[in-house]
Amino acid sequence: MVKISIRQLNLYYGSVQALKGIDLDVKSGEILAVIGPANSGKSSLLRVLNRLYEIEHARVTGEVLLDDASIFKLPINVLRRRVGIIFATPIVLPGSIRKNLSYGPKLQRRLSKTAAGELVQGALRSANLWDEVKDRLDESAARLSGGQQQRLCIARTLAMQPEVIMMDEPCSGLDPISTAKIEATMLELKKEYTFILVTNNTKQAARVSDRTAFFLLGDMIEIGKTQRLFTSPSDQRTDDYIRGKFG
Repeated sequence: MVKISIRQLNLYYGSVQALKGIDLDVKSGEILAVIGPANSGKSSLLRVLNRLYEIEHARVTGEVLLDDASIFKLPINVLRRRVGIIFATPIVLPGSIRKNLSYGPKLQRRLSKTAAGELVQGALRSANLWDEVKDRLDESAARLSGGQQQRLCIARTLAMQPEVIMMDEPCSGLDPISTAKIEATMLELKKEYTFILVTNNTKQAARVSDRTAFFLLGDMIEIGKTQRLFTSPSDQRTDDYIRGKFG
């Protein structure tokens, strides 16, 4: 079942074309990795799907459907609740761990103290962070380690009950243990969510993704099941990138 359908997507920053005629389906319940060197269009793709490009006065042509509805016609707050994004550098809100998780949902609906507590606990458990912070919920989120802050950002996204979670280099700068915990979280959560993972770490893509797309200079060169793409890619440029001949 297709969750996001992209057809002939082009993105322009002034005279610079960042995405060139992208055709791509993202399937429900999969982890889709997007790999490629710098300036290949990976992050630009996420910025279109979350409509962050609008604040940069960029221009888009083509079609993007979320469950058969155009993302360009959805109210922006609805789109960003349904399609969450997690950036390379974790950005925690001022205040406590508890406030970081309950602030967004409380803006959308009334929550009793009991409901808010259940939401906080559930999101932290899903992000594999509960056992580490359950006795520190009223401490500042800024006191968490970098890996914990990134998992808190995942939990904060989950608290908004999205359908798609996009990650833009979520493990860059993290130690191997924190990276492993985030990868384990993704693998556990894909039963309930659809993931798009942008990563420069081809080994990470190989470890966690179901399918992988290779982008180069704004073009999607190829897409396929991860094991197939990493062992017998169809395009020589994909093979050269995976082998580290450029990047």
